Amino acid sequence: MNEVLSQDEIDQLLTAISSGETEQEAFRPVSDTRKIKIYDFKRPDKFSKEQIRTVSIMHETFARLTTTSLSAQLRSMVHVHVASVDQLTYEEFIRSIPTPTTLAVINMDPLKGNAILEIDPAITFSMIDRLFGGSGQGTKVQRDLTDIEQSVMEGIIVRILANMREAWTQVIDLRPRLGQIETNPQFAQIVPPSEMVVLVTLETKVGEEEGMMNFCIPYITIEPIISKLSSQFWFSSVRRSSTTQYLGVLKEKLANVDMDVVAEIGSINLPIRDVLSLRCGDIVRLSNVRVGDPLTLSVGSVKKFLCQPGVIGKKMGVQVLGKLDQVDDKDDFEELTEGDELYE
Repeated sequence: MNEVLSQDEIDQLLTAISSGETEQEAFRPVSDTRKIKIYDFKRPDKFSKEQIRTVSIMHETFARLTTTSLSAQLRSMVHVHVASVDQLTYEEFIRSIPTPTTLAVINMDPLKGNAILEIDPAITFSMIDRLFGGSGQGTKVQRDLTDIEQSVMEGIIVRILANMREAWTQVIDLRPRLGQIETNPQFAQIVPPSEMVVLVTLETKVGEEEGMMNFCIPYITIEPIISKLSSQFWFSSVRRSSTTQYLGVLKEKLANVDMDVVAEIGSINLPIRDVLSLRCGDIVRLSNVRVGDPLTLSVGSVKKFLCQPGVIGKKMGVQVLGKLDQVDDKDDFEELTEGDELYE
């Protein structure tokens, strides 16, 4: 709260300064401590921090799946983890990768446009060496892939894309497909140089060889689902998926649970003294039940069906006549229909 000084207070301050009792530096205005963020209009930020964080979480799952699948395929220790997620222009991405390298152009169906998966040459030749029976050492010579090596890398990339599809399941049913493999970044112009992209950098280690895998997604490709890249949508979709998964497991387990099925002929209320006096040969008249009336078939403690008694071979049983009117068709044991037979 600003305080207005009186004339007397102003005079006292001027006197103190002129006499040297108070230094003039003490009355310097307080500098503005607000942090100023530099904004470049040539490369505007199109992804919020929350969206970047969601992309990072998705690809942490992708990294774990890729670690497992590549370890099994290469029969070697493979470790993949997310190093960073940044937004930059496509030109900056192209300039940051070596030449030659392994550039896979990925069709992001059902999203429009393509993405780029770039694999460091050291990692590329290490994986090829492992699949050819070597120890997994990368070559020091910078060269293009041969036709055979390119075919081998296609198989590896297809497996990696399967992991990508699973990692994106919570957001979209992505069906990534390998378009072609390029070695020169200048031949992979999927968007204008000034277009903003999100770059997922994955540190990759195959045996003793270390390098990077970069997954570059243009903003125009990911724009239709940008609203889904939020923590609230992500965690709610995870909960829905988990609930659906567990519901299926519960139904499968409950389908094999044994239940008591009882055919009830009728009922009557008797005082305890009459029950204690019952003897062999006594006749008990059931209330509201006539000969030929259908019986009630109960599942557990719930009355579910109408049935009629009979004999099946040497065993007594009942035949289901139909469901009780008050029973919902969606209840358990709905598979029982008219004509089904139960016996013990």
